[in-house]
Amino acid sequence: MAWILIRRKSVKPYKPYYWLVKRTFDVTVCLLAAPILLPVGLLIALAIKLDSPGPVFFIQDRIGKGGRIFKIIKFRTMYHNIDDSEHRIFMKEYVRGNLSANPAGKKVFKPLKENQVTRVGRILRKTSLDELPQLINVLKGEMSLVGPRPNVPWEVEAYLGWHTERLEVLPGITGLAQVKGRSGISFDQIVKYDIEYIRNQSLLLDLKILWWTFASVLAGKGAG
Repeated sequence: MAWILIRRKSVKPYKPYYWLVKRTFDVTVCLLAAPILLPVGLLIALAIKLDSPGPVFFIQDRIGKGGRIFKIIKFRTMYHNIDDSEHRIFMKEYVRGNLSANPAGKKVFKPLKENQVTRVGRILRKTSLDELPQLINVLKGEMSLVGPRPNVPWEVEAYLGWHTERLEVLPGITGLAQVKGRSGISFDQIVKYDIEYIRNQSLLLDLKILWWTFASVLAGKGAG
């Protein structure tokens, strides 16, 4: 298993009993949801195949707890084999703090260009259904239902030293930054929300974040 070098000496264990309960909760929710979500996933896969050529899943290296590299799984929402070089440059500048948040509260780091997102992909992003395959990552122990959203390696390379504190826990499908900050804030503010979550984590907080996420999706705001 690959790892990426981070600027902290080690990741310290934190609240071991909480992590045991959290892991049990994650696995239980995934297993209970599987019979319902599997048919939904099959329909989404069929829609993606009919909508545009390419694979059903988008698989990408992400950085998890302690700098560990893992393969995140999502439903593909963009056309296959697009050029993301401009997006990489943009995101690195965003992480470094060289791009300010959108004053209107709109997404400051929109994924590439709108015409590169498929018709089905727009619906999946709006409803956050593109994130469903990450339940596999949760079952594998690479992610949790709640935690900081994982970045790609080239974004982590642009981290400031204090940003790496968000790597002290398992990344999540949703997190405090996603429900409180949305997508119109700076990366520094996202990390501050992530650190706030790490320092105050509890099962009650996890349940609140899951509820806030569910409410946001029902309101048509996506996952942020």
